[in-house]
Amino acid sequence: MGCNSSKNCRTDPNYKDFAFLASETMFSASEVEALYVLYKKVCSCIVLDGLIRKEEFRQALLRNSGKPNLFVDRVFDMFDLNHNGVLEFGEFVLSLSIFHPKSPIADKISFTFNMYDVHNKGYIEREEVKKMVVAILEESDLELPDDIVEAIVENAFMEADSKRDGKIDLEEWKGFVANNPSLLKNMTLPYLMDVGVVYPSFVKK
Repeated sequence: MGCNSSKNCRTDPNYKDFAFLASETMFSASEVEALYVLYKKVCSCIVLDGLIRKEEFRQALLRNSGKPNLFVDRVFDMFDLNHNGVLEFGEFVLSLSIFHPKSPIADKISFTFNMYDVHNKGYIEREEVKKMVVAILEESDLELPDDIVEAIVENAFMEADSKRDGKIDLEEWKGFVANNPSLLKNMTLPYLMDVGVVYPSFVKK
């Protein structure tokens, strides 16, 4: 991530060198400018400090009034490159670029692996898979019996854990995604291709 190599990006919470961010992402300078308007809208939901806090991130993404959700909270943590509990503009754009249709598949796979690796151990455990499945179902307003959820988790884990060692490493995850490409469906946001064109309706939505 280019932001990590830029001293300015790390120290300026409102970092908005549109040309630099465009050079580090899939966005053009004009698209970065449109994203800045979106960023300002989200970061003013609760606290007017020019930063996106987790509560504001939830409120922008969730349909259940911003209640805690493991899936959304993990996305926020992944976006928070500086690990300081807030999203600065540079982090917002650099991370959002992963969801761009032209972003490399390898980046999307790594992002999803790290997102499921809730405990940051370098591998995914069965309980982590279950927690993420439950969180995704909750966000989708889907209610399934516990035995169905357990079956989904068990089947997915058994397929992914090709080494049968009770955990899924990155190489196993890559193979699992290759056989189940739908896992990356939510990692691509088509409208990011035209964020500058559909603005300002994009920001309103």
